Amino acid sequence: MTSPDFDLDTLLGDGATLAQSRTSGEGPAGSLPIDADTLRDSPSGHLFGMTQNAGMGWRASEVARDPYLIVSTQGGLRAEDGRPVALGLHTGHWEIDRMVRAAAEAFAAHEGLPFSVMCSDPCDGRTQGTTGMFDSLPYRNDAAVVMRRLIRSLPTRRGVLGVATCDKGLPATMLALAGCADLPGVIVPGGVTLPARGAEDTAIVQTIGARFSHGLIDLEHAAAMGCRACGSVGGGCQFLGTAATSQVIAEALGIALPHSALAPSGEPVWLDIARRSALALVQLARQGTALSAILTRAAVDNAVMVHAAFGGSTNLLLHVPAIAHAAGVERPTVDDWIRANRATPRLVDALPNGPRHHPTVQVFMAGGVPEVMLHLRAMGLLHLDVPTVTGRSLGDNLDWWERSDARRIARERLRELDGVDPAHVIMGPDAARAAGMSSALVFPRGNLAPDGSVIKATAIDPSVVDDDEVYRHTGPARVFASERDAIRAIKSKGDDAVRAGDIIVLAGCGPAGTGMEETYQLTSALKHLPWGKHVAVITDARFSGVSTGACIGHVGPEALAGGPIGRLRDHDVVRIEIDRVRLEGRLDFIGEDPDAPLEPAAAAAVLASREVHPAIAAHPRLPADTRLWAALQDASGGTWGGCVYDVDAILETLRAGREVLRATRGPQDAGNP
Repeated sequence: MTSPDFDLDTLLGDGATLAQSRTSGEGPAGSLPIDADTLRDSPSGHLFGMTQNAGMGWRASEVARDPYLIVSTQGGLRAEDGRPVALGLHTGHWEIDRMVRAAAEAFAAHEGLPFSVMCSDPCDGRTQGTTGMFDSLPYRNDAAVVMRRLIRSLPTRRGVLGVATCDKGLPATMLALAGCADLPGVIVPGGVTLPARGAEDTAIVQTIGARFSHGLIDLEHAAAMGCRACGSVGGGCQFLGTAATSQVIAEALGIALPHSALAPSGEPVWLDIARRSALALVQLARQGTALSAILTRAAVDNAVMVHAAFGGSTNLLLHVPAIAHAAGVERPTVDDWIRANRATPRLVDALPNGPRHHPTVQVFMAGGVPEVMLHLRAMGLLHLDVPTVTGRSLGDNLDWWERSDARRIARERLRELDGVDPAHVIMGPDAARAAGMSSALVFPRGNLAPDGSVIKATAIDPSVVDDDEVYRHTGPARVFASERDAIRAIKSKGDDAVRAGDIIVLAGCGPAGTGMEETYQLTSALKHLPWGKHVAVITDARFSGVSTGACIGHVGPEALAGGPIGRLRDHDVVRIEIDRVRLEGRLDFIGEDPDAPLEPAAAAAVLASREVHPAIAAHPRLPADTRLWAALQDASGGTWGGCVYDVDAILETLRAGREVLRATRGPQDAGNP
């Protein structure tokens, strides 16, 4: 055993601080604002709550004000001047304490009593390619449960303000508020990171390892770009990934203020959004308007349509149904997503979709969500009579936005600072189609995906799409049972290397295998390798919202639930067809001989006769927490139901299981494992 670095006095203390410590103190001055009726009729918890409020230092005469709870995903600890004391897990939650403070001050200034609680969130970028990713999607459900428990732990709250930014934290916060829809609630999107001048963005910089491995960049470049990607200390990533799309969806649902999504983190407008959101919540509470009046099926329909117009992250196929379920609203189906994507082309030119690749802050300055909604309104695609957190209808909000100074100033500022025409960022449908911006999502089926799958068709490199706007790729399968093996083969230059024309099949990485990990490591590497556009990816896992290329995810059923994707072998022939005009697609195994392809039905019979690939199994380091999440969401409808916890369905499954156990074990053993 090596000698310790610190002596015991240093580690255990020399007693000096004991000599300075008190054993009693003065209580707060003043008296609680209570009367005899309050003492007789109020629960003891309400009375003790006022005692606690005074004990924490609030003015005794004001401790009975209307309480407003701020739930945030704040992470890390900053000094008063902003210097880091303890780092957060990502920039997205690093400085939203400033938003919390601004909102709290607004509540206090309007006769409210602000409370703040936190349930921080992970970073998908930080956990890419690690077992930390196994906790990413399950975190969403768990955090929503914790947040709801915190909300219910302040029984007198008049309303809830949710402040969050990133991939899982913001969906969790929306789930939490939707699950407390009997209360007034408002979401404050935590904003986006500024792009750094002369640097790579936070999507490209995640590929420095793959590019260096193939000699595309040198060590000096990798080290410099890896340092410089963030142009501000806070905010979600600069591209329209899951974090940014979640902000867009919050606003599209009507539960965040108009033009609050994608604001530049740390800037004056960002803080102002927090203040105004607090005022909106006070108004909703005074009017007695609960979130249940806002989170309706019509609001969900609007959100699905806005998602299509933005060309948003495929991860929202998991989150929007979950938010609807939490609110007690019918969940959107695949058919609803298809209808929305057929109704509108993508209207937003943003990273990573292009063609000009504007960062998200430029989307905000071009008018953001309300600007897109103006176009959708003109196309007759929105429910305009839905209520929103402004206390007005969506139609009223859009009327205001169209003639507002805020709209004019934002768009002028974009021209002034960046020399960018707002009409090149957010377009009308005719201009979008002329720019080649077709509808975004396609949901391929076939003998490899009988329950469905999804691809962001607009993210396929145009040079590999035929003139009729159909992507066709038939090639040999390269089957991997772990992302680690797949990325190793992508980086390799040896006999095991992935090559142009291959179809990477990553199976066993759905909920039961890895917690449905995100596989941006693969798609980002392929995007930035010269031959990567000639490789397709098929997986029962999911992708980052910034993923691009011919990558097909959410393949169902997952391999470990008996899905045919788990029966493929190396060199099996797979055929992919994605029609970007008709928004249709197929994903089929067609046999073992490329010169003698089988019809899909005959090939399906071949697959059915096989055993599952011997390498496919739940990851040995899959946490027990995640295994439980996978089982619960499977009983609740699985990934295509939003990975929710449907309590009634879970209880029904448990009851059915007990009945089987009683029948097989006997009544005396039915309760034993």
